[in-house]
Amino acid sequence: MPYQRRKPKLLDLELISLNLTAEYLGFDSETDLFRKLPISLSSKIERSVYNRRKRKQFPYIELIRSKLSHVFNEFEDYYIVDSMPLEICKLSRSSRSKICKEELMSQPNKGYYASQKSRYYGYKLHGICSVKGVFKSIDISPASVHDINYLKDIQHQISDCTLIGDRGYLSTEYQLNLFETANIKLDVPMRINQDNYKKQPYVFRKSRKRIETLFSQLCDQFMIRRNYAKSFEGFKTRILSKITSLTIIQYINKFVFDRNINNIKTSII
Repeated sequence: MPYQRRKPKLLDLELISLNLTAEYLGFDSETDLFRKLPISLSSKIERSVYNRRKRKQFPYIELIRSKLSHVFNEFEDYYIVDSMPLEICKLSRSSRSKICKEELMSQPNKGYYASQKSRYYGYKLHGICSVKGVFKSIDISPASVHDINYLKDIQHQISDCTLIGDRGYLSTEYQLNLFETANIKLDVPMRINQDNYKKQPYVFRKSRKRIETLFSQLCDQFMIRRNYAKSFEGFKTRILSKITSLTIIQYINKFVFDRNINNIKTSII
């Protein structure tokens, strides 16, 4: 790395490998991780230095994720878009919470989770995945940002495909704009009271569950909703590390063991 004036004992590649392996094994606390590390690793780096260096590796972790994703999604024509809440703390503590408030542009706020009909305080994770279940693109926004605003960025990330979403992305204006600018056909279920109502094809309704399963796996095994980060930089690095770790497991399942890529809980040892 260009910022390193001398060669560290723990190389950047080893640090990223340790970070992603810890996420796969479910270590959500760095203190707990360093208690259980063998001396051969823990003696090479202090926990605080590990945390700082890990945050600086954010662009390279994203590069790893995007390259692995490209292997799966190079010839994909159908994608699914959805979002999930990332709660920072309970609503009752939101007024006095100082988590992720170091910069005005990245501060969390209050939002509404439609599927559970509840309000929460934090962020929203937006994601696009293939029908196979591999994330193509991800982004984080404050909780109050409506799902449909994420479509403004999609036209710069994918093109010449069909995008499947839920009613949160229903907008004739955005559908037309995506088609004209990037040749993206946005298919969302119509409301029953709309003119010329037509039911969404069953195969699209079934495929849409794929991204919901991915979000459930991130919540279950990777505990993505459990947050110990105090800064937004640390928070986004944790979220990206969990998703990258998930993508690596899918890659190992496919190209090493030749099995279902979404058998996330199956041992890779």
